[in-house]
Amino acid sequence: MAFAPLPAAARTAFRMQDHTVERLAAVGADVPAFVGAYVSGFRPSTKIWGYEDGVIWSGLLALYDATGDRAFLKVVLEHMQTRVAADGRLPHFQPVPHNIDMIRAGSILLPLFRETGEVRYRKAMDTQFAPLRFHPRTRSGSYWHKGRYPWQVWLDGLYMGQPFQLDYARVTGEAALFADTLQQIRTVEKVMRQPGTGLYYHGWDESRQQRWAQPDTGLSPNIWGRGMGWWLCALVDCYEASEGFDPQGRAEIGRITRAALEAMLAVRSRDGLWYQVVDQGGRDGNYEEASASLMASYALLKAARLGVADTRAAGMESLAACVGRFLGPDALNGICRVAGLGGTPYRDGSYEYYLSEKVVANDPKGVGPLFMSLGEALRLEVG
Repeated sequence: MAFAPLPAAARTAFRMQDHTVERLAAVGADVPAFVGAYVSGFRPSTKIWGYEDGVIWSGLLALYDATGDRAFLKVVLEHMQTRVAADGRLPHFQPVPHNIDMIRAGSILLPLFRETGEVRYRKAMDTQFAPLRFHPRTRSGSYWHKGRYPWQVWLDGLYMGQPFQLDYARVTGEAALFADTLQQIRTVEKVMRQPGTGLYYHGWDESRQQRWAQPDTGLSPNIWGRGMGWWLCALVDCYEASEGFDPQGRAEIGRITRAALEAMLAVRSRDGLWYQVVDQGGRDGNYEEASASLMASYALLKAARLGVADTRAAGMESLAACVGRFLGPDALNGICRVAGLGGTPYRDGSYEYYLSEKVVANDPKGVGPLFMSLGEALRLEVG
């Protein structure tokens, strides 16, 4: 898929510093060209405050943190001109019906507040968090994935909601929010972790009403690569955001993170990548998928930087494998466009279902994790 750049009059020219280009080129020869082309052409949604834009913004801020190159920060700030009002309103935020995906973009608000000192970003955190106080929960206390997916927990949702919840806890001092996040992580480990492998099923229906739910457990039937990727990203981001809260609880997040990373490494392909159905690499039709591989690389690298696990080498190897396999100067290929459970048409969570979804290029769910991984790699000093 080629880029559709913004009209020249509608954007500020994006140009990285020469030193940034040199550092990115150390990861892969095509990396600087891809980053420059994608960022120059990126157009966030004009209708919703969504998670896909959110992962791109998070990736840009990660690159800014790693390089100090204000070109990345400038892009995000330009986008926020129409997305965060002076009084903290989020004009594109749609909290009803309840949808945990719509929380993810809020994770950029605390970094922007700290960087700029602009009060609107702090006020916007109140706007973003308010719906979570009334978000429906399972009987076990976890956020429903969406209002239209009642009683369900998906691994995706932990990444969408929990890192922002901990950011909000940090600025408000509400220790109860940390305890709540820890409990929701514990519930996922208790219920959704596959005995033996330590991998996690994509979804859980506490009510056991969905056709995709196994009658005895409520679990979906397979382990989706990007589902595991979202979970790993949630864990490392929550660990980082939990600094200053209960040390024992934070250590437990670290333990769960290490175990999940070990389980993921056990099913890594010979090429250092991860499959669409992550634990069935040798099965007919399965393929190495870019977004899952990049999310795993990000988590491995960030866990190493934070001192959670000795995974620097594995993270660097897998990032290099992703760049070598999927990246060209104008395309990041090999990304599963979307996958879910239930809905219309009905998604049954079968092996065949996951393989039926389209594979595309330049989808934000792959590009955002690429940028995030690059940021972590540069912070660990590539080269």
